[in-house]
Amino acid sequence: MKLFLKYIVVLFLSAWSVTASGQDHIYSQFFNAPLYLNPSLTGQFEGDLRMNMIYRNQWTGISGNLSYLHAAVDVNIPRFGGGLGLQFNRSSEGTAFLVKNNVAASYSYSVGSEDFVLSFGIQAGFTNRQINWSKLVFSDQIDNRLGYIPGSISSAQMPDMANKFFFDPATGVNLVYGKFMAGIALHHVNEPDESFSGAQAKLPRRITANASYRLPLTSSNTYGSEDGAFLIPSVVYYKQGNVSSMSAGMQYKYRAINAGLWYRTAGEGGPDALVVSLIFDIFSGGKNGEKLRLGLSHDATTSKINYTNTNGTTEASVGYEKYFPNSSSYNKFNGLRCYDFY
Repeated sequence: MKLFLKYIVVLFLSAWSVTASGQDHIYSQFFNAPLYLNPSLTGQFEGDLRMNMIYRNQWTGISGNLSYLHAAVDVNIPRFGGGLGLQFNRSSEGTAFLVKNNVAASYSYSVGSEDFVLSFGIQAGFTNRQINWSKLVFSDQIDNRLGYIPGSISSAQMPDMANKFFFDPATGVNLVYGKFMAGIALHHVNEPDESFSGAQAKLPRRITANASYRLPLTSSNTYGSEDGAFLIPSVVYYKQGNVSSMSAGMQYKYRAINAGLWYRTAGEGGPDALVVSLIFDIFSGGKNGEKLRLGLSHDATTSKINYTNTNGTTEASVGYEKYFPNSSSYNKFNGLRCYDFY
C-alpha cells in the first residue's frame, strides 16, 4: 500500500506539472536572487561587478526531482545610468523531468540623490520547455495491490510535441529611500503559450512586490556601515493567476553574520512553510571592495502535505561583488543600494 501511495503521489506531481496552469517557483532566499526577484535591481549593489548563484532542492522526501537553479551576473555602469545583467534559470520537476531553461538579459536605469534611488528595469529572454513523456506513469500501469508494474506500457496517447520555445519579457521598479526599500515587478508580460498539446496554455503574469526596512539597534549605526547590529524586517508577495503566496519575516544582521526567520503562506493564505536562513560574509571590504557571501536556508513544510512526507526544502547560495580598479561608481548615490537590506 505504501508503494502504491508513493506512485500515486509521483503521478499527481507529474500530471500537475504538465496539465495545470504554469506557475513559477520562488526562492526562500529571494534576497540572494535579486535579478530573478525584480529586473530593476540590476546593478543595484555596492560595487561594479556582482555574481550570484542559488540552488533549491524541494521536498527531498518525495520521489521525483524538484530542483531549481538561478545564476546571474550584473554590472553597475554609471555612464549608462544603471546596470546590465544576464541570468540563467533552470527548473526540473517530476518523474517526467519537466524542464525549463531560461536565459534573459536585463537593464536598469536609476535616478536619485543622496536621499533616494529610484530604479526602472526591463528584462528580455527566451525560455525552452521540454518533457520526457516516456517517464510518466499512468493508471493502466499500476496494480491495486502491487503498485507500479515494471516494463508496462500505457495505452495513453502522448502528444507529438516535447519541446517548446517562447519569448519571455519582464519589467519592474524599485525605490530605496533612506532605511526603506520597496519594489514591484511584472514577469511574463506577454503571457506566452507554453502548451505541448497545441491547445493554448498561457503562462500567467507574475506580480512580485517586496518591501524591507533596515532598523539600527544602536544609535551609533550609520547607513551603509557594516559595523553594529540591525534588524531587517521584509515582506514579499507573489501573485500569478489564481495562486498567491507571501513571505514575511525578519533578519538579524551583525557584521559578517545574518540570521533570518520567515513564514510563508500559499493558496488562500494557508500555511506553507517556516524558513530559517543563515548568511555569512566570508570577507568584506577588502581589496577593491570585494565581498564573498554564502547562504543556507531550510524550509520546514507546514502545509497539509507536512514535513514528515516532504523532509522540507533546502537552498544554498553564493554571491560575489567587487569594484573595478579606478572605479567611477564608488559612493554613487551616497552608497544607497539594495545590498544593505540583507
